[in-house]
Amino acid sequence: MTRMKGLEKGLIQIYTGGGKGKTTAVFGLALRALGQGLTVYIIQFMKGRGDGGEVKALQRWAPDCRVENYGEPAFVRKGEAKAEDVAAAVKALRKAKEAVHSGQWDLVILDEVINAVWFELLAEEELLAVLESKLAQVEVVLTGRNASEALKNKADLITEMVQIKHPYEKGIQARQGIEY
Repeated sequence: MTRMKGLEKGLIQIYTGGGKGKTTAVFGLALRALGQGLTVYIIQFMKGRGDGGEVKALQRWAPDCRVENYGEPAFVRKGEAKAEDVAAAVKALRKAKEAVHSGQWDLVILDEVINAVWFELLAEEELLAVLESKLAQVEVVLTGRNASEALKNKADLITEMVQIKHPYEKGIQARQGIEY
């Protein structure tokens, strides 16, 4: 693939809200960027398995795309985070800081980082500092429910996913290839 020159100006995007599709949307953005010759680094917070179909598909784009997962396989409950959960989130944020400063990546996606802040695995100030210090040409995308006003104020683009109807309401479980 012919490598694109890169972005002149990288923005900050947020995909938030209670509806399904935040991660799916940013993986689609990653695919678009790769198709145009950009490099993509995806860091998934609070997702320890890394076996979703979207992860497997984008791993085929290496070395232009890197996907890394940080977190334990179990769910985190607000106010009940384990030391392992916090350590994984801190390590992921450290990788994010390296990525936005390296000059190697055009698009850096921090999947579920907003949840990591909301679940108190990360200090919001630390995430804001990473965003503030990013290289000017790096696009950074954050996903997760419950985006704070401080994060929203930092963003150039915000998309909110709103759930209208979901198959879980009918007892239909996540399906391989569709929801994961």
